Amino acid sequence: METEYPSLSTRLQSIFIDMIFLIAFMIAISSLLDHFPSAPGWIRAVAFIAIFAIYEPACLAFGCTVGNYIKGIRVKKFTDTGSRINILQAFIRYVVKLSLGWISFLTIHSNPERRAIHDMASGSVMVYYK
Repeated sequence: METEYPSLSTRLQSIFIDMIFLIAFMIAISSLLDHFPSAPGWIRAVAFIAIFAIYEPACLAFGCTVGNYIKGIRVKKFTDTGSRINILQAFIRYVVKLSLGWISFLTIHSNPERRAIHDMASGSVMVYYK
């Protein structure tokens, strides 16, 4: 059975869904913190930074993000598409993806596995979940 790789459109839809989820989650955390008026402002800042910095790497290392789940795609090891990436690979992938932004996606159409630069840097590949 041949591995199928998602298109750029599918990957961008997944990212969009994740952003909506993150915004909703941050609003929920903000509402929760509003119930504690004596809590210092730095707690709110740390919570938002932690959510943004940890969400994708943790989700990918332990399964998939909400957007990946909805779109039916997963991040797997390039050398073994049956295995999830580890937490270090997930953080490398995320840092490169954030650092390069849209530039990271320029290589998707130039290789048969549709790997972005952040996939190549972390040894990962996006595949459709079966």
